[in-house]
Amino acid sequence: MAVTATAPATRPSAAASRTGAVAVTAALLLLVAALAVVDITQGTAAVGAPEVWKALTGRADTADSSVVIASRLPRMTAALLVGSVLGMAGAALQAVSRNVLASPDTLAVNAGSYAALGIAAATGVTLPFLASSGVAFAGGLIAAAVVLGLSGLGAGTVRLVLAGSALTLGLTAVTEGMLQLFPQETEGLYKWNQGSVAQNGFDGVLQMLPVAVVGLVGLLLLARKVDALALGDDAARGVGVPVRSTRLTAVVLAALLSTSAVTLAGPIGFVGLCAPALVRPLARKIRAFTRSRASLPVAGLTGAALVLGSDVLLRAVVPSDVAVAVPTGVVTSLLGALFLVVMAARVRDTAGAAQPDRLRIRSRGVFIGTTAVLVAALVGLVVAAVLVGDSKLLLGDVVNWAQGRAGQTVSFVLDTRVPRVLAALCAGAALALAGTLVQAVTRNPLAEPGVLGVTNGAALGAVLLVTTVPAAGSWTIAGGAFAGAAVSAVLVFGLAAKGGFGQNRLVLVGFGVATGATAVISMLIILTDPFNATKALTWLGGSTYGRTLPDVVPLALVLAAGLTVAVARRTELDLVSLDEDTPRLLGLNLSQGRFGFLVLSVLLSATAVAAAGTIGFVGLVAPHAARALVGRQHVRVIPVAVLLGALLVCGADLVGRTVIAPAQLGAGLMTAVIGTPYFLYLLVRSRHRP
Repeated sequence: MAVTATAPATRPSAAASRTGAVAVTAALLLLVAALAVVDITQGTAAVGAPEVWKALTGRADTADSSVVIASRLPRMTAALLVGSVLGMAGAALQAVSRNVLASPDTLAVNAGSYAALGIAAATGVTLPFLASSGVAFAGGLIAAAVVLGLSGLGAGTVRLVLAGSALTLGLTAVTEGMLQLFPQETEGLYKWNQGSVAQNGFDGVLQMLPVAVVGLVGLLLLARKVDALALGDDAARGVGVPVRSTRLTAVVLAALLSTSAVTLAGPIGFVGLCAPALVRPLARKIRAFTRSRASLPVAGLTGAALVLGSDVLLRAVVPSDVAVAVPTGVVTSLLGALFLVVMAARVRDTAGAAQPDRLRIRSRGVFIGTTAVLVAALVGLVVAAVLVGDSKLLLGDVVNWAQGRAGQTVSFVLDTRVPRVLAALCAGAALALAGTLVQAVTRNPLAEPGVLGVTNGAALGAVLLVTTVPAAGSWTIAGGAFAGAAVSAVLVFGLAAKGGFGQNRLVLVGFGVATGATAVISMLIILTDPFNATKALTWLGGSTYGRTLPDVVPLALVLAAGLTVAVARRTELDLVSLDEDTPRLLGLNLSQGRFGFLVLSVLLSATAVAAAGTIGFVGLVAPHAARALVGRQHVRVIPVAVLLGALLVCGADLVGRTVIAPAQLGAGLMTAVIGTPYFLYLLVRSRHRP
């Protein structure tokens, strides 16, 4: 009876599932085909649908046929291939990590490939196409291994993104530093990094197609074991699945697929994140899509539709002569940024607001001694920064310059060097103070203006002026930076506040906003005049090059005001950093106080970015180090953090302009080298906390 009762109910369900899967797959195929047809009719040349049809049937003239066969068809097939492999790679990574936010982007696979190719280009090594793919594969696989190892499989959906995004920031900073140092060897690498499906013939597609086929076949053969991992590691072992080797093989195959896309078109951002997410709701209604053998091809079709749709949308909205210069990856990155923000608002944040660091109370003598040592170190560093550079000076030269009695050469050197030193000092102090305020208000040890996207918003506002109004003055650029930072802050803090400033949600929303701002910045740089593009790239690297005293004035005034307010309201900062209830019990208006401190941190970050460019992680490292040295009382943390921030940026600027003089490295590169490992360390430490 039991058998006859259940069989009729099961079979229709299975049949309906298969029918639904076939219908969805057919609909996706039709959508991809329609987008492909539209895509090959778009371009700068006056070759419409009739001319395309004639070219495909061999009846077009030579010029039209060349446009279609040598340019548009390769572009369309590249978009199909890239979207398909990225969609399948993302689906595989999410399945084996049991993490809905895993993708080639969030695992830093693209950043690792970019860094590996950048190193190869900087060394002057000329590699054939397939060899470049191998280099990119090695870099991407190493980056993915680092992220998975640090984040911990199954340790939380958001933690993996935090580790991957931090590593991406560090690797990108290093790569962009190489772009500045070796402009001839790495020419075109920045634009390539934005991801473009434009092709010159079918050679690239034909060489990458076998690689993609190997990756796809490997994942399909591994599909049953991957499905078993969804039950949990113990259950998978119980049915005889080798968990470690299965996971490793799947990650390698996914990295292989991602690398084929990166080699062919550059990093096309967030397709591997969005495509599986669009398929996932279907799996709840159509049981067939719960199995990898069905979901992987559908994710591939969805990825192809995303890339083709982005390319079609770009060319439909933007004039054709402009659209040809804008990489498709910029559009997909904007979509991915929006997706990250939406996911951050929906993903459950189990971390909540972080508890205060458990640090022992330091004595007054420790505080005084620490401050004295830092002041002495800062004075020594400032003296070294003024005297050392591509031209070395003596203290007597500085004295003569201050008295107006220096020679022309010495005056020229100090007129350019002193403002740089002042800009580095003030920017470091401002970013450290901003980080201290943000961490206190949000009670989040991972919060800082750069990580939360505020710095990127400020950079967007400033770059918009640098590229469109090259003659803009210091106050104008500072105003643009503040406007961009304010918009970013409203988005980040507004969305994160709904969850009580949860530790992971806040940072994830910040990364999403930062990604969107970075995509727009990339588009502005690509479209602007080459001179302005070089200026913007140098500035984005966190360089103080070319700064004058008027550039430092807005920052100095804001820093002075910020320090005054922060010190005057130090007790309020102590209370806000404790919990939600204590300030209210003592009659403190928590919302008003929090808002005021956040506005001040945004203003500090914006003016620092306007004066010294994008310098990351200072607001993360300095407050942490200050609390470790002198305890949690803000009357002590504020001066120590400000001194540490000034030391860090001034030292980074000094090293950047002297270690390989006359060439220079941006201070942002040096701080990223320090800040990225420190951020990852904090992430690992927070995972092991009770």
